[in-house]
Amino acid sequence: MHRARILTLSCLITLAFAAPAMAQQATKIGQHNAWGTYSYPTKDGKVCYVLTIPTDKEPKNLDHGDMFFFISQRPGQNVSYEPQFIAGYDLQDKSKATITVGDKSFSMFTRGHSAWMENAAEEPQLITAMKGGSDMTVAAKSGRGNDTKYVFSLKGVTAALASIANCK
Repeated sequence: MHRARILTLSCLITLAFAAPAMAQQATKIGQHNAWGTYSYPTKDGKVCYVLTIPTDKEPKNLDHGDMFFFISQRPGQNVSYEPQFIAGYDLQDKSKATITVGDKSFSMFTRGHSAWMENAAEEPQLITAMKGGSDMTVAAKSGRGNDTKYVFSLKGVTAALASIANCK
């Protein structure tokens, strides 16, 4: 299951941000304040996702690279609203990342540049918290041992998720 998530991440990043020829396969559906919405076809059906970048990065003196938080819908693989944090660097091996929305916190496991919900059963609770919040923080430890923290605006996340609700 984790291998499929990593493969999906690689495909999403490649399609959305890589070579122009490949990026043409990903279609931007819209922009909802801080959240962009995208889709692309696969042999298993369409994949849709919402994506945002941080509004703040700490510590300020580090080069964080490109950072993303996205939520994907993959109906052909029976995946609905799967959150993922993507760092611009390797995260510390076998570490945890923490998402905080208001007074709720969620644990993520890390692998390479990415983090996913440690308990997939909590994904709906995170999505609900995000829809009701104004911002979200992700705290993680870099492969070099630096404590990092990112703030993401949640403005527009509800509309963005609604725009991919019927992804097929």
